[in-house]
Amino acid sequence: MTSALAVYGGALRRDSGRLRLLDTAGRSLRHLDTAMWHRLRPGDHTILERCCGPTLDVGCGPGRFVSALAAAGVPALGIDISPTAVRLARRRGARAVSADVFGAVRGAGLWSHALLVDGNIGIGGDPVRLLRRCATLVRHDGQLLVEAEPPGSGGWAGAAVLHDGDRTSTPFPWALVGADQLHHHAYAAGLRIVESWNEDGRWFACLAG
Repeated sequence: MTSALAVYGGALRRDSGRLRLLDTAGRSLRHLDTAMWHRLRPGDHTILERCCGPTLDVGCGPGRFVSALAAAGVPALGIDISPTAVRLARRRGARAVSADVFGAVRGAGLWSHALLVDGNIGIGGDPVRLLRRCATLVRHDGQLLVEAEPPGSGGWAGAAVLHDGDRTSTPFPWALVGADQLHHHAYAAGLRIVESWNEDGRWFACLAG
């Protein structure tokens, strides 16, 4: 098997990559069109318009949010464990660094907002742990802006793999969270939902302490 970062990075480089997120039994969990992460898409503006201060994009991918915020004069930094994602983000003028959200993060505790979009609430396979960690990265009055799966889609957590049509990656921990389950995870992480909304089939929420 190939590492998940190699499969993910290959799809990003192609700018037309279609990936499938599978469980280790081969059941499909989600289809991922990585080409959509290279440019702003419907619903993105609802996140951007809520970023009124320094913003950290967790799992920034090729940097569409960071570059758009910078163009609007909002300080922003993207972090990603994929060297390919960071390189592509920098190429478009975004500030991005290689970093694990559970490790050392620049400006920890000083960000006004932290973003978890494009399914990134699944990072690490434990949404409560991730939300708690992200809460430490923002200011005491900061906010987490997150994207969830549609209501009724159910939740899932466990070992997942990426499949690009030719290669299957090694397993990694991941999770899926439905919008109707988000309040349970937020509460367990010591947070509350202060706003929720949807647009173009996408579901979002703003969380605060």
